[in-house]
Amino acid sequence: MKTVLITGASGGFGCEFAIQLEQAGYALLLHGRDKARLQLTLDALQYPERHKLVFADLSSRKETEVLIDSLVGSELYGLVNNAGFGVWGGFAAKESVAQADVIRVDLLAPVMLSHAVLPCLIRNKGFLINVSSLAAETPLPYLATYAAVKAGMTFWSEAIRAEHQGEVRVVTLAPGPSPTGFRDVSGAPKGKGNAFSTSAEQVVLSSLQTLDAGGGYCVPGWRHKLLWLIQKLTPRFISLSLMANYLKK
Repeated sequence: MKTVLITGASGGFGCEFAIQLEQAGYALLLHGRDKARLQLTLDALQYPERHKLVFADLSSRKETEVLIDSLVGSELYGLVNNAGFGVWGGFAAKESVAQADVIRVDLLAPVMLSHAVLPCLIRNKGFLINVSSLAAETPLPYLATYAAVKAGMTFWSEAIRAEHQGEVRVVTLAPGPSPTGFRDVSGAPKGKGNAFSTSAEQVVLSSLQTLDAGGGYCVPGWRHKLLWLIQKLTPRFISLSLMANYLKK
């Protein structure tokens, strides 16, 4: 049975990826750092005996390297770089450690993991799904580091896709607002962006449909596509002013 590693599988998109990839017939390596929450994901699956749990704090370089070492010989078919979080608030008001951890978890860890397993994915003609965000499309005041990191994720993922066209399928998933628990972790105020909210189920389904089509850049659902279009059509100097006023608590 082909094996797929899902990072950040203890909730949100990660849990939904686990559900839908299991239904597609894959064995899963479910990554997280909260054992209780990760167990809840495993308990939600139809065939939990097929899957394994792996634990690592991706904000720690050492733990990320230990996770990579544990993958030796696993012959992965797929990797879903889903783990990530943001820090909401004025940049100067938030601790530098938290800002740096966003960079480590959301971008550095995916780069390290992908570099380690890409030869295996190519050999097995497998796939790589990188969960970015529509936050990558424009600078976001009060989510400055998160938006910058997701811009890096999108550019890196799309470059990898071009480099390995025909060797491995790469999906760059760019969702907008979704009910995943991101707001609770980031400290975001309630209600922001709700008009564009799209379910985790639809987001993951769209990414897997893009994967089946050979990979590509995926904006899931009509609401997120509309938001993407608005971002593209609005000049940056206007969007910066609008978003600064809208996103400020």
